[in-house]
Amino acid sequence: MNRDVVLEMFDRQLRREARSAGAGDRVERTGDVVRHLSTGDGSTGDGWATVVWSDLDDATADAAIAAQVGHFTDLGREFEWKLYAHDQPADLADRLAAAGFVPEPAETLMVAQVPDLPTGIDLPESVQLRPVTTPADVDLLRDVHDQAFGTDFSGLRESLLTQLAADQLIAVLAMAGDLPVSAARMELHAGTDFASLWSGGTVPAWRGKGIYRALVAYRTRIAAERGYRYLQVDASDDSRPILQRLGFLPLTTTIPYVYRP
Repeated sequence: MNRDVVLEMFDRQLRREARSAGAGDRVERTGDVVRHLSTGDGSTGDGWATVVWSDLDDATADAAIAAQVGHFTDLGREFEWKLYAHDQPADLADRLAAAGFVPEPAETLMVAQVPDLPTGIDLPESVQLRPVTTPADVDLLRDVHDQAFGTDFSGLRESLLTQLAADQLIAVLAMAGDLPVSAARMELHAGTDFASLWSGGTVPAWRGKGIYRALVAYRTRIAAERGYRYLQVDASDDSRPILQRLGFLPLTTTIPYVYRP
């Protein structure tokens, strides 16, 4: 896999030419900035807003940042600027920080070719996988993520339901009897070469049993069936070593810079 070529494809297909995921989800292009917004107006904690792409330089960056801050401040809405290490200008991170953005932990953009990934699913005897298909399943997935990551995923509920209804989301629960112990999802980017893995998380008592790897294999099988060439993931420090052993390669790093009006 040529990393430079794949990174260019990623930038073009999933960032510069980002597409809406359906009802309640939209992409806005203003100047040299592309914004992706989900269901909800942000007033109740539902929905999210992200700058996914910018094409800036030393002369245009500060004005573009100020325009986005002004736009979302008028809406009273929190948003993030998804900054990648190769984005320009080179001091864009410093400019965002100076404008009041707060960086969250860095992640590693990792990509693998779907045919190169293992698809064997090996689970503990007491655990079975269950596709997420109903609102009740989405609530279970959200609860697992809250426990696994220690953060509140309630704002994603409507967005996930919208994506499920549009057949742009694959989500799965790992169940130990009636107890959900792990969960993960995969976004299907129609018209692109990429599917994206998100939020593979296991509750603390069930970690170290191979469930995370099984959830990657489950989603890889579906990505192959749907004809996707690449799987992409923004990997935490915890998941990066596992993904590398499975065959994912790091392309760059990314940091969400969050602005709260």
